[in-house]
Amino acid sequence: MNRLEWRATLALGAIYALRMLGVFMVLPVFDLWARDLPQRPGPGMIALALTVSGLTQALFQIPLGRLSDRIGRRPVIALGMAVFGLGSLVAGLSDDIRLVALGRALQGAGAISSAVTALLADVTREEVRTTAMAVMGAGMGFAFVLALVAGPLAEGWIGVPGIFQAA
Repeated sequence: MNRLEWRATLALGAIYALRMLGVFMVLPVFDLWARDLPQRPGPGMIALALTVSGLTQALFQIPLGRLSDRIGRRPVIALGMAVFGLGSLVAGLSDDIRLVALGRALQGAGAISSAVTALLADVTREEVRTTAMAVMGAGMGFAFVLALVAGPLAEGWIGVPGIFQAA
């Protein structure tokens, strides 16, 4: 890969990895935190609040990918990150499991991986594209592992609402 392709790969990989870090950090601590919410939600509601981001991400991935074909990759990535940020804010400011679930749904609705992947494909040559995608995928895997370690540490310092707000 040439210098521009490396720069694009590392920048887009960092954007995606940071977003995934924000989603994954809450995983190891969410259940225990949610059980102590004022309305004492049941396991089903806790599971819904935890998993709804994945469901909305799956629903929005293709439409946002198609939108990025029409209006450009960068505007869709910026929009997705803004929606993700709004979801993080909603989840982080609430102690009601339904609003936390709404925030998590918004986080997932900011589905940017199709636009990020398409932009990476747009800015890399075909002969190095597989390497670029592998580098980006490795960053996502690293973000997952880091999140599993950092989540409990961050929960001790800033709590689950703080993790949401920092994401």
